[in-house]
Amino acid sequence: MGNFTMRRISKLTRVAVGVASLALAATACGGTSDEAGSAGGSETGGSEKGLAIAYDIGGKGDQSFNDAAYSGLEKAKKEFGYETADIEPTEGETDADKVQRLTSLAKQGYNPIVGVGFAYGPAMEEVSKKYPKVNFGIVDSVVEGDNVASLVFAENEASYLAGVAAAKATKTNTVGFVGGVDIPLIHKFEAGFKQGVEDTNSKVKVLSQYLTQTAEEGGFSSPDKGKAAAEAQLEKNADVIYQAAGLSGQGVIEAAATKKKWAIGVDSDQYEQQALAKYKDYILTSALKDVGGAVYALAKSVEDGKPLTGVQTFDLKVNGVGLAESNPEFAKISGLTDAVNKAKEGIIGGSIKVKTE
Repeated sequence: MGNFTMRRISKLTRVAVGVASLALAATACGGTSDEAGSAGGSETGGSEKGLAIAYDIGGKGDQSFNDAAYSGLEKAKKEFGYETADIEPTEGETDADKVQRLTSLAKQGYNPIVGVGFAYGPAMEEVSKKYPKVNFGIVDSVVEGDNVASLVFAENEASYLAGVAAAKATKTNTVGFVGGVDIPLIHKFEAGFKQGVEDTNSKVKVLSQYLTQTAEEGGFSSPDKGKAAAEAQLEKNADVIYQAAGLSGQGVIEAAATKKKWAIGVDSDQYEQQALAKYKDYILTSALKDVGGAVYALAKSVEDGKPLTGVQTFDLKVNGVGLAESNPEFAKISGLTDAVNKAKEGIIGGSIKVKTE
């Protein structure tokens, strides 16, 4: 029951924040042209406002993707001592809602402004053109523009390492992959994972399932869907399940832990996440994606007066992705650490080419 109430409350606060941000947008739109102009004072260093992030579906508290972005915001706030903002999405929102949110942040003088997730693509394209003096960043998508940094990651490389780990840890020679939404971004996770498994032990079978066809159907925000998918794979003998499903991944972890089987986390080191503490013994590792580091790097570049722009790729070579080793059990599985290190060297050195599809 407690969990349900919490979910209810977080939904309500989310709606409240959404309403508040619309109200802010409305007041910002009502300002005189003179006021709107002064908000851009940040490039003269006169503004106390810095980084703002606008979350994707699942919002803050997903213990994964959005929370990774928030950690970058916290670091920048601590280091640069400026005012920050982080804004939740609203249920079933449109591109117009996103345009309004980004516009509102730009009018208030935030700089840089980061859209967390590919869903911000169309809105960012529109808003970044209107505010050429503001720096924008988008995670997981490429948006052209002199004032836009496209923060993209080699998720397939981290997933390959997760595949190596799964192939070394399985006792049934069956492992699972649960993707949130059936889209090219999540195909990258699946492709790397399958290749890592196959290269390590070709006898291991990979069961794959996507929760939904579109994000609107809740693939990234439905722990119950994640749980049901994982339970089905566990019944088919999978004993290690890797999830790339945002908030839905919590259901995958719960299902695996309940059956005392391994789960592999994603984006953040999920073994270390407070909200998942009761399952942590069954979180073998996580495929890390340093969204926080990328968000922080953009904020720092703006602070230093040399804003990052264009496509910025965070891969294994620059430590933009990786594999967590915080669960002490990781080191105890025979040959696992060596196999992962060897794979890492191969990917960085170029002898292993990881597929994206």
